[in-house]
Order: sequence, then C-alpha cells, then structure tokens
Amino acid sequence: MKKFSLLSPKRSSSSFIAHYPSPSRFALPAPSRSLADSVMAQTLGVVEPLIVKWDPEASTYAKVTSLFYENRREAIEFIKLVNKLHKAMHALVAEDSNSELLIRAQHLMQIAMKRLEKEFYQILSLNRAQLDPESVSTKSSRTSARSSLSDFIDESDDEIRVAEELISGVEDAAEGVMTDLKLIAECMISSGYGRECVKIYITIRKSIVDEGIYKLGVEKMKPTRVHKMNFEVLDLKIKDWLNAVKIAVKTLFYGERILSDQVFASSDSIRESCYSEITKEGASILFSFPENVAKNSKKSPQRIFRSLDMYTAIATRWPEITSIFSFPSSSPIVDQALNSLIKLAESVRSDLTEFEILLNKESLKTTIANASVHKFTIETMNYLTLLSDYGVLSDILFDSPPPEKSLMPETFFNKSDAENSPTPSVSLWLARLIFVLVCKLDGKSKHYKDVSHSYIFLANNLQHIVSKVQSSDLRYLLGEDWLAKRESEVKKFSASYEKLAWSHVIDAIPKSNIAMSTEEAKDRFKRITLAFEECHKKQLAVVIPDGKLRDEIKVSVARKLLRPYREFYNEKSGELRNDKKLVGAVKYAPDDMGNAFSDLFFGSSDHGSASTSVSSSLSDSRASFSL
Repeated sequence: MKKFSLLSPKRSSSSFIAHYPSPSRFALPAPSRSLADSVMAQTLGVVEPLIVKWDPEASTYAKVTSLFYENRREAIEFIKLVNKLHKAMHALVAEDSNSELLIRAQHLMQIAMKRLEKEFYQILSLNRAQLDPESVSTKSSRTSARSSLSDFIDESDDEIRVAEELISGVEDAAEGVMTDLKLIAECMISSGYGRECVKIYITIRKSIVDEGIYKLGVEKMKPTRVHKMNFEVLDLKIKDWLNAVKIAVKTLFYGERILSDQVFASSDSIRESCYSEITKEGASILFSFPENVAKNSKKSPQRIFRSLDMYTAIATRWPEITSIFSFPSSSPIVDQALNSLIKLAESVRSDLTEFEILLNKESLKTTIANASVHKFTIETMNYLTLLSDYGVLSDILFDSPPPEKSLMPETFFNKSDAENSPTPSVSLWLARLIFVLVCKLDGKSKHYKDVSHSYIFLANNLQHIVSKVQSSDLRYLLGEDWLAKRESEVKKFSASYEKLAWSHVIDAIPKSNIAMSTEEAKDRFKRITLAFEECHKKQLAVVIPDGKLRDEIKVSVARKLLRPYREFYNEKSGELRNDKKLVGAVKYAPDDMGNAFSDLFFGSSDHGSASTSVSSSLSDSRASFSL
C-alpha cells in the first residue's frame, strides 16, 4: 500500500525568514492543506494500523480469529476508529471529492466493513443459544425474578444468592451479544453498508424462525390435503398447532421482535423491514392453518371444539399479536390471523346448525330397556357442557341467534330470560338445543309398553340434563329460573311414575282399623303379595342412576306402601298365625318387603351393564327400607 507523507519537516520560523527575507520577490508557495485534509491525514495515521491488522485478506491470523472474541476492548476501539474515519471522510468529500486521501480512506473503509461483516456473521452464528428467541423473550421476566430474589437475599441464604448469580450470568451473556451486534450494525449502517449487514441478519435469523416453526410441528398444507385427512389425523395436527401458537407468539416472534428492536435501534425502517422479512413466512404458515382447517376440513360433531380451541388460542393472544406485528409491513400477518378468526367463527356457527339437524334426525324408536339415561342424552349434554366452557362463544354468536323458525316456546325458555343473560345469543342457542333433545326424549318415551316406564325414563333423562346444567357453565347461561322449572318437571314425572307403577299395590293395603274377618285378611294378604310381586317384577329392570332421585322415589313409595303395610301386618298377622289352616298366608313380613323393595332401581343382572355407562356413581349400599 502506498504510503503518504502527512506532514512537512519541521523548521523554525526565524530561519525561514532569514533565508527568504522578501517573499514578494519569489513565487508563492503551494497553498497549505485544508482543515479537512489535515484531519483526514491525522485520522488515517491513527486508524490504518488497527484496520490493516484485522484485514481478513492480509494474514491467516486475521482470517481465522474473531476480533470480538479475541479482544473485545480492541473490538470496541475498532468500531470507534471506523466511525471516526467515516466522519473524516464525510467532511473531506464536501471539500475535495477527488482527494487521494479520500481514496485511501475508502480502501480502508472497505477492509473494515469486510471485517465487520465477518464479525457480525460469526456473532449471529455462534451465539444461537444466547440469541434463542425464548432466552431473549424471557429477559424481562428474568430481570423481574432477579429483582424479586434480591428482596430476600440474606448472608446465610446461599441458594438464593447462587440462583441470582446464574440469572445474572444468563442475562449478561445475552445482553453482551446483543450489544456487540448493535455496535456493528450501527457502524455499518452509518457507513453506508447497511444493506450488507441486513442481508446477513435476515439470512441467519429467518432460518432460525422457519426452523422453529417446523420444529413446533406446523407445516404448510394444501387445502386438498386438509380435506382428505380423517379427523383423527387432523386432530393431531391441530393439537400441534395449539401448542405451537402459544410458544411462537410468546417466545419465537416476541423474542425476535426484541432482538430486531435492539440490534437496529438506530433505524426504524431497517428494524421494521428486517423483522417483517424474517417472520412473514413462518407467521403466515402459522396463522393460515386455522383458516385452512375451517374452510376445508370434513364436517364432524367434534370439529366444533377444535375450531373453538383455535379461535380461543388466537383471540386470547390478540393484543400480543397486534403488538408484536405492529409494523405497517407486518399488517398482512395481522390480517391473516383475523381472517382465521372470521373463518373459524363461521365454521362454529355452521357446526351448531349441523348439530341441531343431527339432533332432529335422531330416531324416536331407539329406547333403552331399563328406562335409564339414554346414550343420546349423555352425548348431547356432554357436547353442550363442553360448549358452555368456551367464553369465546359469546363473541362468535353475538349477532347470530338461532333461526326464528327453530325457536322454542316461552314455556321452555322465555326470550326475556335470554336478554337477562350475559350472553343472550349463546343462551338461546344452548336452550334451543336442549329443547330439541327434550322433544326427542318425549317421542322416545311413547314407545314403552309400560306407561310407568315412560315416566321414569323422562324423569331419569331430565334429571341427567338438570345435573349437567347445575355442574357446568350452563347454569350461568340458562339461569336459575330455567333450572327450577326443569326440576319441577322431574318431580312431576316421578310422581306420575309412582302413581302408575305402585298405586295398585298401595291401594291393595286396607286402611287401618278396618274390620274384616280372618278369611278376608287372608285374601287381602294374598292380594297384596300378588300385586307387589307383579309390580316388583316389572320394576326390577328399571334403573335410576341419579342417587338423589333414586332415594327420593324410594322414600316416597316406601312411605305410601311400607308404612301402611306394617300397620296392617301388625294388626292382622297374629290372628293368621294362630289358625293352623292359615299358616303361610302371609308371604312377606314388612322387613322382607322392605328388603325386596330396596333392591329396586339398581337394575337386574340382565340390565346392569346398560346402567353403568350412565351412572356417575351407583351406590354400593342397598339399605333395607323399614318405614
């Protein structure tokens, strides 16, 4: 490299005057160097040794060694000198754009930029752990944790002190790396080499984001592929997505935004373009998946829950999404997330309508032999209970009440009750679906040959509905008045069952203190026995899964049956035992009848399996009734 003499040899002013006594007699000397020239000459003398030292093409040492890893203090000095060189060049170009010093400075600047490009690439590549989006995104929480720990630091509390030191170490490492990147980026951008810096940054960071999305199990899928998937396979994909969106928003995209904001803090336009370019592909794949599923997946009763899960996942993170992707150039990502919300909402509304159609298609002829809770009731209430757990339904159905033609009578659910509900449209939809269920149950009940079984079937199923409403958010949505009406209906069905099933047994027992002969008493015992055994046989298969309802019916029947029977037995059985001809006329003592009665409503061995699927907990205790 050609060396330039920056200063003339020193000479005293007195000798100069003595040698040239009259300057006017001679030609004028060359004009003195300008201030910008002088500053540049001095600057070159300072910066050239260090820049040349780290020229990747000048030595093997400079080629294989990292400036920032080898000597960070020298690296900081290198940045300062490059900035100084650029400032001097800027001043000189304004005065003399053809200056040889400017050409020399430009050459040194190119060497310095190659060095910084290499350093920038190495720092980004070799510090993936410290620059991992999760590490960056949790930096603030680590700071909070360290602050909280410091409140409890005690000289004897070594464990807390060690934990604080570890947190500090992690923070300092990440902070140091980001600081170095920021120094380099600012230097390169201010020197006019921002394009080279940005290209390196985008290439490396985009690969990390894209790899992160892939590792989270999210892939770009064609609509035809989604449509061909069976629900089980698609369900796994959706579960992967639900986990991915949580991590991606909270750590991947958030951490990347923090990193971009810090590294390119000096330029709003560059940090925006970098972040948008790095995240747009991965974010597009992530946020387009729900829309793809909503538009192209096959219809099924289960689909609505996955649609609601995905809607919830986006809706609950909406403030974070709009904050992270707040740049104008990131608006397509926000739009994509919004489109997914819109399509998911449409899918949910469509699935609700389809579910009502499915309920209406249920056959009335499919009854259950033990008059217990029908599978149709269980599955429908499970479905509605799960639906009631989703708070986002209020947003989805806000302006979408059930069609007018499908509304239920006010005796079942008053429209004013819906208006008093915090989510009127949701309440109307759920009440409507339960109404369709109840209508179907009423139709099924008419297919029982024994009318008493029809009523216990209705009581059982309505009680199951009441129980599911009471133990879920359906109670909050349908209201206490609705519940009270249904509980009253259960009691009416139970009373009708008792009357039809047991009245002829109860009526066979004479009132107390009625005069009758021994022969008449014998006939009356036989009549009671025959009526009880006939009724017991018919009711032995009946199952009442709900323990509370079962006990209420047992107590009610026992009070009307066993108590008067005991009184009649105590009054007449002694007379019969004294007559040898009438011994054996009384088959059941009151306790025997109580024991036989207590075995009812759990189901016989032939029907027990049918009741287990619907009973949450059948009591093992079968206590004898002895009222």
